[in-house]
Amino acid sequence: MISNYTVTGMTCGHCVAHVKEEVSGIPGVTEVAVTLEGGKLEVTSLAPIDFDRIVEAVAEAGDYSVA
Repeated sequence: MISNYTVTGMTCGHCVAHVKEEVSGIPGVTEVAVTLEGGKLEVTSLAPIDFDRIVEAVAEAGDYSVA
């Protein structure tokens, strides 16, 4: 299952790496792709991931928000 989100507040590759690391740690997530330009976050998982878990992981990575 692939879910797409938009992350705002990222300004550099370091931000991208932090978001990817935190979201990758969510149980059931098998792959994460983050693009700085446009803030695209693509999450591949075995089953649907609760949106609140995505929001929490992105917030844990830094001062970013997700939609």
